[in-house]
Formats: sequence, C-alpha cells, structure tokens
Amino acid sequence: MKINYTFANGENSEVEVDEEIGTFILDSRREEENLGRKERYHCYSMDAADYEGREYADTETPETVLEQETEAQWVAEVMAAMPDVQRRRLLLYAEGKTLREIARMEGVDHKAVKKSVEAAKKFFRKNF
Repeated sequence: MKINYTFANGENSEVEVDEEIGTFILDSRREEENLGRKERYHCYSMDAADYEGREYADTETPETVLEQETEAQWVAEVMAAMPDVQRRRLLLYAEGKTLREIARMEGVDHKAVKKSVEAAKKFFRKNF
C-alpha cells in the first residue's frame, strides 16, 4: 500500500508500507482529522487540558496504541506458554483471591498454591 506523506516544507513523498501499517496510518489520520474538526466546532483552546482537566486531552497516540497491542499479544503468548495450573492460580490471585481461598477451591494445601503462584510470577518475569 502506498501512503502520501507531506513534509513540513510542503514537499510530498509517496511511501510503500505493509497493508496492516497502511490501514493503521489511514485510520489514525482519519481520527486526527475528526478530532480536529470536533475541537474547532467546540472552540477548545490548545491549552484546554491545562485549564479544563485531563478529560479534554487525548493521550492516545498511534505509538501508544501499537505498544499496547504488542504488549497485550506478548502477555497472551507468555500466559499460553505457562503450565495450566500456574496460569489458573496466577489469574485467580490476580483477581484478588487469597492463597488460602485458592487452596480451598482446589482442595490443596495453601503452601502448594503459594509455590505455584511464585513459580508463575518467576516464569512471567523471566519471559517479560
């Protein structure tokens, strides 16, 4: 896919990119244009976030969206590689269950659950 890029000096250039990246860039440009029209329509000043609050500021950029998607995919891959028992216990622990509650649910000693959760954390840190 070819994307047109206009430099600050007004010079235009055409760049060849993958279909996925091109679609992302075009969607991002469309969102930016829509946001610009919305801000002009509502007459927000450039420093509205400073005076009106964070809800008027858009902190989401194409880079942050891509980073979040990449990180989410990576976390899913690491969780899939983790043994089933460790993954299940780690997710229950992350949901706020105590080690003793998890042990009661599974009918095992809480020390076994503690070792399993610690091993899962270690596995996650090692691969993160």
